[in-house]
Amino acid sequence: MGKLVLTTFVTLDGVYQAPGGPTEDPSGGFDQGGWSVPYGDEDFGRFMTEVFDHVGAFLLGRRTYDIFAAHWPRVTDPADPIAAKLNGLPKYVASSTLTDPGWAGTTVISGDLGKEVTALKERTDGELQVHGSGALAHSLLAQDLVDTVHLLTFPVVLGAGRRLFAEGAVPTAFRHTGGRITGAGVSIQSYDLVGRPAYGSYELPETA
Repeated sequence: MGKLVLTTFVTLDGVYQAPGGPTEDPSGGFDQGGWSVPYGDEDFGRFMTEVFDHVGAFLLGRRTYDIFAAHWPRVTDPADPIAAKLNGLPKYVASSTLTDPGWAGTTVISGDLGKEVTALKERTDGELQVHGSGALAHSLLAQDLVDTVHLLTFPVVLGAGRRLFAEGAVPTAFRHTGGRITGAGVSIQSYDLVGRPAYGSYELPETA
C-alpha cells in the first residue's frame, strides 16, 4: 500500500496561498502571490527532484490542478524530472464540478473523499503525492489520511492569506523524520503523522 505524502510551502506565519505567482490565487483580495519565487535556489530544486523520485501518482485539489494543467503539459523536455512525472503518471483531482479534464492521465474523484483516497493509496505503487492543494490538504489532515508531510517554511511573513493549520484544525501529533536548510534560508522539515497529541505540565507539585 502506498502512502500519502503532502508537500506544502508556507510562510513563517503559516500562509500557503499562491506561492508561485501573483495570479495563482488572488481570492479574498490576496495580492502577495509569488512569495516563494525569490528563494528557489539549487538546494530547493534538488529537494523537489528527490520528492518526485518517489511518486507513483498525484492527488490534487481543483485550483492546484488548474494551475499545473496550464503549465506542465507545455514543458516537454523528457529530461525534466518533474515535468516527466507530472505529465506521465496518473493524476487524480478532487472536484465536484470538473467533468472533462484536458490533461492526459487525469481522473476526477467526486465521491466520499476518505473511501476514494484510501482506495487510491492501496492501488498506488509508490507515493500518492499531494502538492499545494491547501483546501484538499485541510480535508485530508482532518481525516488522518496524510502519512507524511514535507513542510517547506520560507523566511517571510505576509500577515494575510490562507493558512495551512488554521483555527479548528484537528489536533495532530507528528514525528520528525528529517530536515535541512537551503542556502536561501528555506527550512525543509519532514514529519510522519503519529496521531493525537500527548500533553503534560511543567508546573511544580505543591509542597505540603
